[in-house]
Amino acid sequence: MGICDRLGIHERLIVRNEALRAIGGSALTDERIAVPESHAIGRGVPVTYVPFRNAHFLAVAVSWGEVLDAERVYIGAVEPDSSGYPDCRPAYYDAFNKVIQAGTKEGRIRVVTPLIAMRKAEIVTLGLELGAPFDLTWSCYGREDRACGVCDSCRLRLRAFREAGASDPIPYVEPVAAV
Repeated sequence: MGICDRLGIHERLIVRNEALRAIGGSALTDERIAVPESHAIGRGVPVTYVPFRNAHFLAVAVSWGEVLDAERVYIGAVEPDSSGYPDCRPAYYDAFNKVIQAGTKEGRIRVVTPLIAMRKAEIVTLGLELGAPFDLTWSCYGREDRACGVCDSCRLRLRAFREAGASDPIPYVEPVAAV
């Protein structure tokens, strides 16, 4: 069961963007670049940054939103205690909203970032309160079967669950020590 199934969302658009893999330049899209173990959080833009990735996601979402006559597109970007990606900053979304205003028929769709100023532990706490399906979410950069527990994304996720006083419900390769 997927997130949409669990939440009763029936209208879906599945998009596969092969351009990001063809472009490369990131440990997440280029097999020649290794996903590092966590040790560089807060030390510049890491090799796991996918160049301008959120613009690709947002362009598709805004295009579909325009067809659906939507007024808002929501994205779960987070700035504090994240990996330092440039497309997770408020200024990026302010600029993107200006592009939408100038480049769409009506110019009224807005990208909304309700989590952008929250720490990840606050997001986990809120998610637990709202019954978010964390067991269906995935953060690991290194694996797709069981989370590695050592990449930046796993370490940030584990720390957030620990600080929220909860256990992460996804499977990890080995029992995870305190983060």
